Amino acid sequence: MTLPMTHSAFVPKGAASFSVAYDGPPRDVYFLLLPKLTLLAFTSALEPLRVANQVARSELYRWFVMTEDGGPVVCSCGVNITPDSALRDVPRDALAFVCAGIEPTSTTSDRAAHWIRRQKTFGARVGGICTGAFALAQAGLLDGRRFTLHWENQPAFTEKFLGLEPTGALYENDRGLITCGGGSAATDMMLDLIERDHGPDLATIVADMCLHFRSNQQQTRQKSAYSFALGSRNPHLIAAMRLMNETLESPLEMGVLAERVGVSRRQLERLFNAHVGTTPAQFYMDLRISRAHALLNETDLGVAEIAAATGFNSTSQMAARFRKRFGMSPRAYRKSWLSRPDG
Repeated sequence: MTLPMTHSAFVPKGAASFSVAYDGPPRDVYFLLLPKLTLLAFTSALEPLRVANQVARSELYRWFVMTEDGGPVVCSCGVNITPDSALRDVPRDALAFVCAGIEPTSTTSDRAAHWIRRQKTFGARVGGICTGAFALAQAGLLDGRRFTLHWENQPAFTEKFLGLEPTGALYENDRGLITCGGGSAATDMMLDLIERDHGPDLATIVADMCLHFRSNQQQTRQKSAYSFALGSRNPHLIAAMRLMNETLESPLEMGVLAERVGVSRRQLERLFNAHVGTTPAQFYMDLRISRAHALLNETDLGVAEIAAATGFNSTSQMAARFRKRFGMSPRAYRKSWLSRPDG
């Protein structure tokens, strides 16, 4: 086992400084890294703690990294991380985060779920980073709680855990259960933690040191796959896109959709052609096929179940659209994905 970091490693030298009136014990933060975690999300959570210590010139936080077996873990980008230890119980009142990434249904284990449940039982505050919410759900900790995870993985999550609906916010802190969508949202989440612990001035300085523009809004929604089009700020276009995203399982007729957002069908066509470069019907179809693609990758749902979940009347109907987009049938795609060496 690698020895924990020394005090000097927790408080690196730096030019900037800020006086913090705190002489209590440091807050311990533990990160359980699951295979194929996203490196950006992990470091975006870790670095604000390091910067807080650096500018305060004090050990406000300590951080420790674990994997299930104590061996190195490979991130989604191929980088290897060597942990401090294998799974172990953390001190009471510590923070324990599960850091996950791509393919969360296959990388989240019963062992990880049991560990996070045990830490919660014995007094730790727990959380999930990026797709860490899969482990929290598997541990039974999300019922009746607000939580979030990366927008790309939300379709697979809601299919796997029926009745659990992520908020889509950048991060959530609901009665001590802390989650974020990954990426730079992890920085916003940690800045919120730093502000709660040591005030807004320190959080602002840490954000500046990270060159991070802070949202200051916990409920700020994550950008989605169609965010590029939202720059138009046209309320009808935005409403149409949101309504499409909410009705993928039971798609609306274009005339009905246009009426629901308060425009004529012709106006809706003009808006999509002007700002998105495609028709609303094609955009709607692309959303449904993208959802089918995500469910094929991240769930073990059958092709017929995926067809139903994306609003197709039959598997053959979905297969034709899928083949046009990806060059092969859904079954062939899944077979090729599973046959990969790391599949």
